[in-house]
Amino acid sequence: MRASAQIHRPMGPLADFVECIWLWQTDTACGRKERVLPSGTLDIVVHLGDEPLRVYHRTEPERVSSYPGIMIAGAHSGYFVIDPPPRGAVLGVHFKPGGAFPFLGVQAGDLEDAHANLEAVWGHRARRLRERLLETTTDAERVRCTEAFLLEGAVRALERHPDVADALAAIEGAKISSVAELRARTGISAKRLIALFHDQVGIGPKALWRIRRFQAALRQIECAQASRGAEIAGRLGYFDQAHMLRDFRDFTGMSPRAYLLAGSDRPNHVPHPG
Repeated sequence: MRASAQIHRPMGPLADFVECIWLWQTDTACGRKERVLPSGTLDIVVHLGDEPLRVYHRTEPERVSSYPGIMIAGAHSGYFVIDPPPRGAVLGVHFKPGGAFPFLGVQAGDLEDAHANLEAVWGHRARRLRERLLETTTDAERVRCTEAFLLEGAVRALERHPDVADALAAIEGAKISSVAELRARTGISAKRLIALFHDQVGIGPKALWRIRRFQAALRQIECAQASRGAEIAGRLGYFDQAHMLRDFRDFTGMSPRAYLLAGSDRPNHVPHPG
């Protein structure tokens, strides 16, 4: 199997909302199913070939949903399982936490723990995006086309609610040790904070805080395999190493050692053992 991967980091107004636009191309569909680990963000995936994108339910593996051409994945509180990358070119938009809402036209929380055909959210605009991408001939053209399409189609101003921005900065900067601290930092009620997160982030503040801390642990485990687990747990504010391991298993379904042994070609993707 020949495969190529590229990651593009947007500049300008999209930089605060889109983590990356990624492109993956393979000449054959083979390999094992993959677990996609939770990141607390939304993703758009466009396949430029004929095969559908297939997603399996985490706790009901016999349940499978197929999405022809283009789909959106909401913010997930746990991993989900997908088929191996299909033959041909696949493009994805990986948003930052709270980054998708200006482009959706619906509340981000309406897609929590769910996948949907993007046409159900964008209507004919989704089909038009895929048609434009099919007309391109290079990866650079596909990236430029996607960036222009997002900017042209934004349905809200490219700015976050100030309390959401403040809360996200605290979570990303590891400046809090509890959600109570997050509420104190913003100065708004728990009910109001949850409502804002449902609208703009797509997952509750406590769930996002746990997921982003897990993501930080994941990166440290990958980059510093010689570090003791207790040291990583302490740096990230877990009660102890056992607490970190419980969260890790909750979000990946495996231990850190099993995760490292499994290996991964793409961020937040790991071979599914089933």
